[in-house]
Amino acid sequence: MPETPSVIVFDVNETLLDITVLEPLFARLFSDASVMRQWFSELILQSEALTLSGLYVRFDELAAGVLRMIGDVRRVSVAESDVEELGALLRAMPAHPDAAPALAMLKQAGFRLVTLTNSPPSAAPSPLERAGLASFFDRSYSVDQVRRFKPAPETYRMVAEGEGVLPADLCLVACHVWDTVGAQAAGCVAGLVERPGNAALRAEGVPFPDVVAPDLHHLAAEIVRRWGRSAAER
Repeated sequence: MPETPSVIVFDVNETLLDITVLEPLFARLFSDASVMRQWFSELILQSEALTLSGLYVRFDELAAGVLRMIGDVRRVSVAESDVEELGALLRAMPAHPDAAPALAMLKQAGFRLVTLTNSPPSAAPSPLERAGLASFFDRSYSVDQVRRFKPAPETYRMVAEGEGVLPADLCLVACHVWDTVGAQAAGCVAGLVERPGNAALRAEGVPFPDVVAPDLHHLAAEIVRRWGRSAAER
């Protein structure tokens, strides 16, 4: 494992963009905003099940299917207009307040910044463009290119190959342990942002993130402290 990862790979949904803006939709449909978290967890579970089964559908299509599934479970009718509203909200999620300052700090320290998301490529303006973050990134990668969802190793290797580096030269930043575990298993460095509802996993045999912080500002500062000078000299 290198001491100086040169490419910082950002997860997008929840790590950079605030998914809590989806809560009013779930509050209206299910009279409980917290169902949004159930939907998101189920979405990740089903995406991983598809990858393990050798199947693939676009993440946005799966998101709509999971919303309908939860409606069936809870005996709530989910209309096509509700599915369309979910899609519109997903495309317009705002950036977390700490995202832009942290990205600027990392760019100034000499790191190359890219994104890796389960979401498929979208027509302009992209969610990152809408959120005002797109200009910080040199390139955006989607698992749609390899038709396997994170944390499949092929997704992280795709980024390494696209950047012309080894997996060990990548530092994945995410607020989901399943993502950092996948990246580390593929040979990458990983940083975990413990956003509300997310925390590091401490279990025998499970790789612990190389950097853990409560927000992107502190995470970026620690990455710069450890590796910024070496990355800038590359």
